[in-house]
Amino acid sequence: MRKKVVYSVVVPVYNEELVINESYARLKKVMETTFESYEIVFVNDGSRDMTRKLAEGICRIDGRVNLINFSRNFGHQAAITAGMANALGEAIIVIDADLQDPPEVIIKMIKKWKEGY
Repeated sequence: MRKKVVYSVVVPVYNEELVINESYARLKKVMETTFESYEIVFVNDGSRDMTRKLAEGICRIDGRVNLINFSRNFGHQAAITAGMANALGEAIIVIDADLQDPPEVIIKMIKKWKEGY
């Protein structure tokens, strides 16, 4: 029986080879501070660079990371929708891999969620 997942972090990626490892490292660090179960769902939206290979490598070393690969670029919203449709968590958090929005704000979002928002 699979362990219950509290948080699913959905991360659409498109040609993110320069930031995917840093994005993963920061997401992992943040999510581990929750002391609750989580998964990270990368959705590769038809990247043409090394994003897919790098994400596959992350999946091999961390069983909490899943990867959905699109056959071509379908767009950001389609990637988010696919990630949400495959997420197992009670709460789904969507964040882009480019780190424009710092993963550290997730903790504030979780606090508000627990307050009933």
